Amino acid sequence: MGRIVLDDSDIVVRLSWWEQLAARRREVRVPLSALREVRIEPNWWRALRGVAGKGAWIPARRCVGVRHLRDGRDFVSVRADGPVLCVELRRWAPFCRLAVSDPHPEEALRKLRPFVPRDRLG
Repeated sequence: MGRIVLDDSDIVVRLSWWEQLAARRREVRVPLSALREVRIEPNWWRALRGVAGKGAWIPARRCVGVRHLRDGRDFVSVRADGPVLCVELRRWAPFCRLAVSDPHPEEALRKLRPFVPRDRLG
């Protein structure tokens, strides 16, 4: 199961071995300065948007990989059985959103929330 951690000045999505295979990457790393907003989405399917791209997509079960939007892309590692930590990023970041079924979403939220800018502009 993927999880979101802080590593120095980066937000990192750490993936399990099979998620690494499905997403074709070991991790996702974005600068902490790209953070715009963070929240927990109780309904997993609401965290998904756009069109599935590179990754593994098991309908109503698992979604791992990149999803394409009209104005960018999201990285997701979502399971259908629980809440999803959604990290909204600024326009210049490599992704618009990171959506991860972190095993401890409240703890990750608590660690990221102090870094959310007050202006919340893109």
